This record gives sequence, structure tokens and C-alpha cells, in this order.
Amino acid sequence: MNSIKYVYSFGDKASEGNAGMKNLLGGKGANLAEMSLLGIPVPAGFTISTEACAHYYSFGREELIAILKDQVVAGVHNIESVMGGHFGDPTDPLLVSVRSGARVSMPGMMDTVLNLGLNDEVVEGLAMKMNNERAAWDSYRRFVQMYGDVVLGLKPAAKEDIDPFEAIIEALKAERGVHLDTDLSAADLQELTARFKRAIFSFTGKQFPTNPEDQLWGAIEAVFSSWMNDRAITYRRLNRIPEGWGTAVNVQAMVFGNLGNSSATGVAFSRDPSNGEDEFVGEYLINAQGEDVVAGTRTPQQITLVSSRRWSKLANVSEAERKSAFPSLEEVMPDIYAQLYAIQDRLEAHYKDMQDLEFTIQDGKLWLLQTRNGKRTGKAMVKIALDMWREGVLDDRTAVLRIDPVKLDELLHPIFDKKALAAATPMAHGLPASPGAASGQIVFFADEAAEWVKKGKKVILVRIETSPEDIQGMAAAEGILTTRGGMTSHAAVVARGMGKCCVSGAGTLHVDYHKRNVCVGNVCLQEGDWLSINGTDGTVYFDKLPTQNADLSGDLGDLMKIADKFARMRVRANADTPTDAAVALSFGAEGIGLCRTEHMFFEGDRIKLIREMILAPDTDGRKRALAKLLPIQRQDFEGIFRVMEGLPITIRFLDPPLHEFLPKEEESQRMMAKEMGVPYEQVKHKVEELSEVNPMMGLRGCRVGNIYPEITEMQTRAIIEAALNLKKHHDQDIIPEIMVPLVGSGLEFEAQAEVIHQTAEKVFAERKTRIDYRIGTMIEVPRAAIMAGQIALHADFFSFGTNDLTQLTYGFSRDDVADFLPAYLEKGLLKVDPFVTLDTEGVGYLVKLGTENGREAHPGLKVGICGEHGGDPESIEFCHKTGLDYVSCSPYRVPVAKLVAAQVVLKEQQKAVHA
Repeated sequence: MNSIKYVYSFGDKASEGNAGMKNLLGGKGANLAEMSLLGIPVPAGFTISTEACAHYYSFGREELIAILKDQVVAGVHNIESVMGGHFGDPTDPLLVSVRSGARVSMPGMMDTVLNLGLNDEVVEGLAMKMNNERAAWDSYRRFVQMYGDVVLGLKPAAKEDIDPFEAIIEALKAERGVHLDTDLSAADLQELTARFKRAIFSFTGKQFPTNPEDQLWGAIEAVFSSWMNDRAITYRRLNRIPEGWGTAVNVQAMVFGNLGNSSATGVAFSRDPSNGEDEFVGEYLINAQGEDVVAGTRTPQQITLVSSRRWSKLANVSEAERKSAFPSLEEVMPDIYAQLYAIQDRLEAHYKDMQDLEFTIQDGKLWLLQTRNGKRTGKAMVKIALDMWREGVLDDRTAVLRIDPVKLDELLHPIFDKKALAAATPMAHGLPASPGAASGQIVFFADEAAEWVKKGKKVILVRIETSPEDIQGMAAAEGILTTRGGMTSHAAVVARGMGKCCVSGAGTLHVDYHKRNVCVGNVCLQEGDWLSINGTDGTVYFDKLPTQNADLSGDLGDLMKIADKFARMRVRANADTPTDAAVALSFGAEGIGLCRTEHMFFEGDRIKLIREMILAPDTDGRKRALAKLLPIQRQDFEGIFRVMEGLPITIRFLDPPLHEFLPKEEESQRMMAKEMGVPYEQVKHKVEELSEVNPMMGLRGCRVGNIYPEITEMQTRAIIEAALNLKKHHDQDIIPEIMVPLVGSGLEFEAQAEVIHQTAEKVFAERKTRIDYRIGTMIEVPRAAIMAGQIALHADFFSFGTNDLTQLTYGFSRDDVADFLPAYLEKGLLKVDPFVTLDTEGVGYLVKLGTENGREAHPGLKVGICGEHGGDPESIEFCHKTGLDYVSCSPYRVPVAKLVAAQVVLKEQQKAVHA
């Protein structure tokens, strides 16, 4: 075991790793190695591989130290030889940072320790080496604070409480009569450090370790342990990151941004991560360490002059005040800015993607601490990919594969209605950290936000600042609002990664966690009040604002055209009205895969006609009521046919149980009786007659049509007559696809098909003309999938209704599964929600079986799915591999489905090339 290499060193233009080793070194370690090879100024260090993380969880701390010790010691010696100084030596000290680094970015989810290697003796040597006593003690107190939190576990006792270290800082500032941390002297910081140590022992019973070697192993173990902390687990679940990947640990020489006005630290992006504009942006702080930029405790300054002036307008800061108090890095350190600009330009060209950089300036020397492909909004993702495609940096294939289908969904959600926005009252302004629009009820704590959402409420998580522990509530909320922090704060970075609307740094707002309110001046909103935030411009509004739909245009439209070159599987939409059909068409739908006719019966007076049919005592009475519905149905179909202009349209016959059209409560039943002009007892009797113990398995779907064939006749006539009218008056050739729902046997389907054929022939005879039409069925009963060969003998197409197929295969009710599904997911009894992502092992097996058996009996049988899974990327990939002809999903998910349909082809081609 000791012969296995776990530690990879880098520094001084040399490295044992490279960018292609992300699985082994994690994203951060691989990129540090690559930057070192490129000659970019990177503090020397080493990376402990993800394989060591797996070893840690298999064998524990002592075993890990035993196999790693010699390699880690050699790694430390390499840092010393490159950077100068000696780890733990009071006369010539070298400090290190210890950071996590998974193979994909998980910002803030795991732990970090900075300034490691300090004790009461080493800090004195550091002060002499820095020639800055205050900076040395500032580094020491930061180290004790971070180590006490991350490694020794001193945290607030309750969520409402202030961080214990921050409480000590505030108490000392009050004693000294100062307001800012920077006002504390070296002696004050020395006193803080001593108080921190006493607090650690008092609250945890653990002494702060003074041996630098012990500190290092404690930090390494803490980073490995943080792979399994609650926030990391939640983040992995949300982003479907496998637990078995593990994290690497990066140990790197410290460089200091807190040595005075010639030092600084910051975060930068080679392009704007919010909107994708090709503009160098970022934030920095003079005389600070890295955590200060993202913590929100100081107002960060902009890197470029253009961004600084833009920020001053948003923050209502005069140009004179901006220039004196918040100047850009470009103004303060023009030479350093020029170096940083050149490096970001080089790194973007090298990686062919937008880069997220962390840097430190120590006494006028620039150091790069990290580069990675930057987190970005959906809008920025598409714009950056399409801009690089137009620039010739990316080809068609790479541009399509560069897009994350889940994040693409961000572009397809509603935005605030423009008229309502014009009349809305702003409450405050912050920074536009992550674009989009969100309205919700105010909640102040992340765990409670998650609970409110479980109860069906929409919430805005309002915090002074967020932390990694808030991940679950941030994921549940419609949007996030913070009063502190900049564009690179935790809230901003995580929200962009999630595609959540976020406004950060709304400093005029005051949040009181104990009173559970947020105030601007004398106006306060309480927990539960409605609030709206616009992450595109940073505005916070009182009350709830309505939204308007997004549209497919510009970069997104161009992306769809590129994707269409590669996709084999077609994408249709589920749409029930001409309006829905028009939206689907605007998003690129290639037909309608599911038109639910029952939705047409609930509008206006139509419900009365369907109720009249249900109450009819005999067939003749039902036919009279259906005759009144016929022209309405026909008109609806004409509208949809006209919008879709000859594209395929699959129309499902009446599916739900008839009792769903009748009221359940006595008061509503009496009102219905009055409206219908019948006795209340007749309504009550019919409701009782139609009531079922398990209606989802009762008289519904094709069973209704087989018991009451006059319903099938009316719907067939409406469809055929509508198609004939379009042919006659609009010269459109419509080939309607008539879908029989919920069949379980060939006989059931044949019975309905016979009624459809007979009715169609009657209409053709009456009109003295014909059209083509197709008859198929929705496979949503497990038996239908098993007997698909029998059913396919008489069917033109299959469409898998995976919503009901999942219900009936699992025996789960979609209406009741929420009572136990979260616990099943948490316990690992289910990997994913089977109603969101298709269960490929069980339900997917039935889809595959039904497809194969159906096509064996009927070669050329067209097959698709129309359940909610039609818009889920993993499910779409399965459908492609199974050989389905199309998927159908909601109109707003059509672009996602089209993208995935293209990507799965490109991935197959890539595998074939590598093979």
C-alpha cells in the first residue's frame, strides 16, 4: 500500500500532475498543476489524491497517516525549497493553506483552513519576516478562528445566535471603542487570539494544538471528513455528484494579502458570469485575505474601472466617493492589473472556457491561487458558448456539449410582467447576483425554508449573509436575498450554480433574526409576508408580482439550430389548447405528443355539458349532451391543427374517471343541481354511484369508452371533422394521431379502434372525402407493456405514459408519495425520485420490453413517451438508447429535450472515436 503514489507536488513551473488528471487530483489540484506547467505564478504546494479520501473512509485516520506521512513530509520539503522558509520554524516560518478540491466544483460545501503552521513562537518570527506585527497577529487570530470552527467544532449553539468568534470580536471592539476590524491593533489581535483559544477549550474541551505537524494532520482529516458533511451531501444530491468520487486535499504555501496597502486579494472572471458578456470582471480588497472578499463583512471593490463606475451608480455612490474610498484595481495597481488581465486572457484561451480566478497580491507581487471553469447563469452559459462558437474557438459539437441541460432550463422560466413591474414599489436595491424573477413569502432560516416549501409554499430566503450550511434552504427557495456580500459572495456563487434568482448586498435592509423581520427605515416586513426580487437588476419589491413567459430567441434560438443538426430523436410537446400549442411551437416543438381532451371540458360552460352527459339516464340522453359538446371539441381541434401547421398531433381520448367532473361537497352538489335544473338527490345519487375506492384503477381511460362508446364516437367525429375542415378551408394536410388511453389488452384496444374506424368512415361518407389518420395507444399499464406484441398488431403507434406506468409499477400513488419519498431518498432506498427521473431498471425495462415486442409484431411501429420524464435529461438519454422515435414534454422544456437529444448522439460518437 505504501508504494501507491498519493501526493503530487507542483510549483516553480514544474508539476507532477496536469489538467487531465481531475479524477485523481480534483479540479483545483489539476488546474494548479496545469498553471504551474504554464509558468503562471502559483504558490508551490502538493495535492493529496481522491484515492486517499477513499482510503480514509475505508480504514480511518491512523491508517491514512501511516501511508501518507512520508509522502506529505516530502511534499512539505518541496514547498520549502521552492518558496523559502521552513514549516514550523520560528526563525524562518512558512505557512500553508489546506483546501478541498473535488473533481467538479462544489463552492463552499467543504472545509478550508488558512495560515496553518502558526503558534505563539512562530507568530513572532512571522512578524519579523513580514516586517508587519499587525499582519502577523491578524493571520494568527484568523487561523485560530478557522481551525477552531472547521477542525475543533466551535459553532453557534443555536441558529439565531451570532458566531462565538464574532461575538468575541464585537466585545473587544466595544471595549476598545472602535467600529472596524481594521481598527484593532496588533496588541488587540494578540488579545483576540488568546480569547479565541480560551473559548475553544471552554466550549469544546479541546486544547488548540501548538504543534504545526499536528495542525496539518488535523486539517487534512477535516477536509476529508467534510466530504460527508450535511451541506456537501445535499449539494451532491442536488447536482447528482457520486459519493464515491471523494475529494482531494490541496496543501499550498500561504501568500498574504494583508500586509498593508501594497497587498490585496480578490476573485475575478474572464467573462461576466451573470450575463455572459465578454468583459473581465471581479472584486478585490486591499489589505485583506481571501475569505474577506466572499464573507460580506467589507464592501468589495471592483477590479476594472468600468465595473467600478457601474457599481457606484447601482450603490448610489458619487464618483468622488468612489474614487477615494472604492477605487478599482485598475486605478490603484495598474501594473498588477495588466499582469492579471494578461493571465486571465491566457487561461481562457488555454481552457477554451470562461475562467474563475482567485488571486493574492503580496507586497506588489501577483500570485494565482486557483483557476476553474466558472459557475455561470443559464443565460451566461448559452451566450459564452455561442460567442466562442462565433469566434471560432468552439466547433458545433463542442458548443452543444458545453451546455448543461439542467441550467438551460433557467432561460425558460417566466420573468416579471412588465406592466406590473412598472407599477411596483421598490423596497431596496442590491447587486444583481443571479438573474431571474422570484416572488415568495419571507423566511429567515434555511431549515424552515425547506419545511415551508414541503407544505406547498413559495418562499424567499432572506439572510444577512448565507453560509454553506444554508444549502438546503437555498435549494428549496424561489430566490435568495442577502443584506451583505458582493457578486462573489457565497449566496451569489451558489445561487448562480443552482440557477436561483439572487439579490445580494442590499445594505439598506436590516434583518433581525430574533424579531423575524426585515426593515428599511421604519417600514418592516414580517416572516410570511410576500416579497419579490429581480436578480437581473438587483431590485427588491414589496408584495407579490405576476410574471410573464420567456421566449426562444437570440442565442438560444441559434443553439437549437445547431443542436438540430445532430439529434436523431424528435421532440414534441404536451399541449391542450391553441395557446399552449403556439408556445410549444415557439420553443421548437416538432409536434404535439399529448393533447389531453379532458382539459377542454373544464373551461366555462363546458363543464355543464359534460355533467349533463354524466347525469343522462340512458344512451340517447348521453348522445344529446355529447352533440352539444361536439362543435366545441371540433373548434378546439381546429385551433390546435391550425397552429401546428401540419406537424404531427397526438390526441388522447377522455382519460380521467367521470366522477372528477362532479363536485364532492354537498353545497357544491346543491349548486350544481340548481344550475342543471335537476333534483339534488339525482346529483347526489350519481356521485355515489360513480364513487370508487381506488379511482385511478377504476372506470377511466379506454374503460369509459368501452362502456360508453358514444363518447368515443363524439371525440372521433370532432377530430376527423376538424382535420377535414382544415384541409378544405386552409389547404392543410392534417394526419391526426388518435390515442386510446389505459389499455391493458389487445381486446380492449381493438374494441375502441373498431368504434373509431366506423365513426371515421361515417364522416368520410358524409363529407365525400377522406384523410389519413393513425390510431395508437398510451402504454401506462404494466400488462400493456408485457402484451405489447398483441396490441401492436392493430396499432400504428405507442406512447408510453410514464407517469401512470411508474405509479402502477411501483405501487406508489403520486398524490401520497410525498409522505414517504423524502425519507426513502435520504435513507438511500431510492436513488432518485422516480416521478422525476425514469426508473430505468424497472419502469425502463417495461418501456424497452414494450418497444421491442411491439416492433417485432409491427415493424415500423412509431414509439415515444409523453410522461413528465420526457423533459428530464437522464430519462431522455434512456429513451434515445432504447430507440424511441420521440419524447414529449411541457412546452417550456422542449429546448432542454432538444439539446439532450443532440448531446446523446455526440457522446456516442465520442465514445466510438475513443474506442
